[in-house]
Amino acid sequence: MYVFSQIMGLISHKKFQSIVNQHFGDYKVKDFTCWKQYLCMAFGQLTHRESLSDTMLCLKANSGKLYHLGIGSVVAVSTISRANETRSHKIYETLACQLIQEAKDLYIDKPENDIGIQGSVFAIDATTIDLSLTAFWWATFRSTKGGIKLHTQLDLSTSIPEFILVTPASVHDVKILDIIKIVANNFYIMDRGYIDYKRLFKIHEHGAYFVTRSKDNMNYRRLYSNNKEPDSGVIYDQAVKLNNHYASLDYPLKIRRIKFKDPDTGKILVFLTNNFDLKAADIAQLYKNRWKIELFFKWIKQHLKIKSFWGQSENAVKSQIWIAISVYVLVAIAKKRFMIKQTLYEILQVLSILVFGKVPVNQLFAEYQLQYFKEHCDNQLKMLDL
Repeated sequence: MYVFSQIMGLISHKKFQSIVNQHFGDYKVKDFTCWKQYLCMAFGQLTHRESLSDTMLCLKANSGKLYHLGIGSVVAVSTISRANETRSHKIYETLACQLIQEAKDLYIDKPENDIGIQGSVFAIDATTIDLSLTAFWWATFRSTKGGIKLHTQLDLSTSIPEFILVTPASVHDVKILDIIKIVANNFYIMDRGYIDYKRLFKIHEHGAYFVTRSKDNMNYRRLYSNNKEPDSGVIYDQAVKLNNHYASLDYPLKIRRIKFKDPDTGKILVFLTNNFDLKAADIAQLYKNRWKIELFFKWIKQHLKIKSFWGQSENAVKSQIWIAISVYVLVAIAKKRFMIKQTLYEILQVLSILVFGKVPVNQLFAEYQLQYFKEHCDNQLKMLDL
């Protein structure tokens, strides 16, 4: 069985067909089903194709293998382009969400965080994908610029998205706090763009914790200061209350305010949190781990196709984004199912050039590991040693 088929085999075809039936995806379709559409698009994502034409050309060059991939005969570019335009992106959004849940179940024994807290630690952020208003007329953002926004809640222990929402770029980041599910004892790490005291107090009322950056114009009064730990980088650790009338109504309780100097960069940061139990240095470390969500956005933009789109309609763009996300999660599932030790980046790089290999996936990466190990530990003499 081809490597590509082994990876796609991780998706339950029965569940996929149930999603398709729910959204009438195969209604009056004779041959090119939603499953074949997904296989073609996922192939393009895994092999880093530059365009829809590039994807179809690569598949056409391997036409003798398409039957075994589940695609069947060669597909015309116009056929898959029409499917991307007309078949609901909700099919692939639902699939991606189901795969995310499956990945969460597989990573239930996720590694403990470096702070030693009981709850999960999530980073919440959004990234904007710029679009040309000339080609993507529906993606209105500014008068001369278009775009969409990818809102994400990322589990920092596993790098698996807990929640993803695609919206117009004009939707403010903070509104995502009205949608995500807040769970007690969990930590939610955000940048200062998410400061809305009413929404932060909602997190507190659910028994969860937030860690964010303070705005420079924050109006507050100090209640008391906590003792500092020497050589921790903490400049001060205070309990404060808000002075502004409406802000104090939105958040009537005290907030912990920590000023911290990063020993590595020398940068001074001020954090806000409702957690008064952890050490101030641990709060700073929690926020430092937020960089993982920046890496997630950078990774999917560099290694999956969500910056250049293979269709112009809103449905085609969202279909491509959700298929890309499903491929990312599928690689994470494969890592666990096949007990692969390599990183997600390494796995995707190997899969991109060996999709037509017939080696079992777990054996493929075992051999890759052996070659990688041998290359670095070869004891043969070098020419200049003679």
